[in-house]
Amino acid sequence: MKKVLIKNAKIVNENKITEGDVFIENGIIVEIAESISAKSPDVNIYDAEGTYLIPGLIDDQVHFREPGLTHKENIETGSKAAVAGGITTFIEMPNTLPQATTEELLEDKFSIAGETSYANYSFMFGGTNDNLAEIEKIDPKKVAALKLFLGSSTGNMLVDNEKVLEQIFKKSPVLIAVHCEDEETIQKNLEEAKAKFGDDIPIEMHPKIRSEEACYKSSSKAVALAKKTGARLHVFHVSTAKELSLFNSKKPLKDKKITAEVCIHHLWFNDQDYATKGTLIKWNPAVKTKKDQEALLQGLLDNHLDVLATDHAPHTKEEKKNVYTKAPSGGPLVQHALPALLQMHHQGKISLEKIVEKACHNPAILFQIEKRGFIREGYKADLVLVDLNSPWAVQPDNIYSKCQWSPFEGTTFKSRITHTFVNGNLVYKNFKHQPFTKVAERLTFDR
Repeated sequence: MKKVLIKNAKIVNENKITEGDVFIENGIIVEIAESISAKSPDVNIYDAEGTYLIPGLIDDQVHFREPGLTHKENIETGSKAAVAGGITTFIEMPNTLPQATTEELLEDKFSIAGETSYANYSFMFGGTNDNLAEIEKIDPKKVAALKLFLGSSTGNMLVDNEKVLEQIFKKSPVLIAVHCEDEETIQKNLEEAKAKFGDDIPIEMHPKIRSEEACYKSSSKAVALAKKTGARLHVFHVSTAKELSLFNSKKPLKDKKITAEVCIHHLWFNDQDYATKGTLIKWNPAVKTKKDQEALLQGLLDNHLDVLATDHAPHTKEEKKNVYTKAPSGGPLVQHALPALLQMHHQGKISLEKIVEKACHNPAILFQIEKRGFIREGYKADLVLVDLNSPWAVQPDNIYSKCQWSPFEGTTFKSRITHTFVNGNLVYKNFKHQPFTKVAERLTFDR
């Protein structure tokens, strides 16, 4: 039985910061106290003096591209980048090849993760226009959620049959997570841009093609359908100020039937950055205006937005360098999301407690994940130590994603992740991964 003692940590948990020690045995936090002594010689002791201990982040939206698209990323490389970024748990999306739209195909992905993942894992089931019977068979204790694309994206799993959509909302046995962009609006805008520019559309047009109107039209429709059917709805990657009005900021998260999240890139970048970053920051939904960027941060702070995520979605640099119509949307983010959030903390934009609430506690509450997301006795020891004053620069040689680039390349972050523990096992320390062992676990859900 492995025993770990973390001493002298500033523990960020449940909206407060306290100083103390954490004792871990067999992957479980067994004691949290002001001072704990090692009771036997077989305890691994880590002195956290000067650093902060937080729960491992739970990223509810990643694309690790396995199976079928592994030239971009795979579960091993994606999870390796995740733990380097303080993310100890991920929920991966179904738009792989083949798409995870049957129980058997979903279990194939669980099998791969069981053999190769550095981080704890679960997967979303994919909804289509013709797999309602499969959706109804989902076991809520085993599957994180159902993912629906209401706008086309990588893999094109667009659900656009209105009658089917209503039936899915009525009958899904699990939370429905949605990508909301109105396809008709996007296609109209795209055709107009192509008529003017051909395929080489200026990247600055991206937020005009995948516009505020496209986002609001789709998300408002999804929210209305959830209210009509009583479905449990979670709206992914909100990107506009206008959409915030759709979400309730007054209820506690556990009582909400309709929730929403924001991704790190919509908080960090705005449309002025297209001039220097080009298609490297081409995402769906698009990065929009500075006004939207500022409103999203405020929406996170005032609880219109419940969760922070990455939508990590790597492509090769060669793919991203294509002309607008051929350059895919998405980019690698799991390794640098927490350093970016900590940079925003240094800028006075967000507290450490709020980062932990939105990126650690709330995903656990939202998906009813068993015994993770908090630093509590009896909980799994998914823990991260961060040094707020240890600058480092993002460079190609310290990027772990298989695609080997980052939209943060060249950025100097003031804070670094020094240690990442998954189920009480040290998996990453100061830019080095520990030798791989199968310590990651499949998520279980308290449903």
